[in-house]
Amino acid sequence: MIFSYKSSTEDSINTYLLYGELIDRGQASGLLEEIDAQIEKNETKILLNLAELKYLNSSGLNIFINILTKARKSGGDVAICNVNKKINELLVITKLNSVFNVCDSIEKGIAILNK
Repeated sequence: MIFSYKSSTEDSINTYLLYGELIDRGQASGLLEEIDAQIEKNETKILLNLAELKYLNSSGLNIFINILTKARKSGGDVAICNVNKKINELLVITKLNSVFNVCDSIEKGIAILNK
């Protein structure tokens, strides 16, 4: 299964719905370029919706960390929502669940980013 995404913007929050499997940095080049462009425009609130993401490995986690670092350096933040059980276990094992804002729904993610 390949990786893809859809983006949307609502209330100054850029939301990215991720699909498939994120296992290689090359797969996410379009996503990273789009996020870089948004951050350059000072749009630094990012919501990653993982509802359709089936699998994530260490390369995928590294991509998330890069996104988080760029957003926070620019005064923004990242929230991750709709995490499946397998990916949530990976976040817990790596202790990244304490670094990222992880929540159950898009609405909760938006609330976190609007604080």
